[in-house]
Amino acid sequence: QVQLVESGGGLVQAGGSLRLSCAASGSIFSFNSMGWYRHPPGNQRELVAAITGGGTTYYADSVKGRFTISGDRAKNTVYLQMNSLNPEDTAVYSCNMKFPRDRSYWGQGTQVTVSS
Repeated sequence: QVQLVESGGGLVQAGGSLRLSCAASGSIFSFNSMGWYRHPPGNQRELVAAITGGGTTYYADSVKGRFTISGDRAKNTVYLQMNSLNPEDTAVYSCNMKFPRDRSYWGQGTQVTVSS
């Protein structure tokens, strides 16, 4: 089993920054990638950013240049640094960890609210 615990969400004014953390524990060897998804109110969940075990990163077009995903292997933690936030970034952000054979685990989610 794998456990993912997110932290760092909250309320911020437009133009501000937040850093989300996702700490992984359990049987996390040989994972394929870790990523951050968000679920805005009234919209579908979307992949925001991801990082592979080899360090390759992916960003949605809407966050390129503003968000940065990074990992700390010693702490088994992935971070999402979010800068220049705007109200359209308001969503529940969830951490996801993918493994071979389509195994996937989710964190509980953390709310990010950006006020105008």
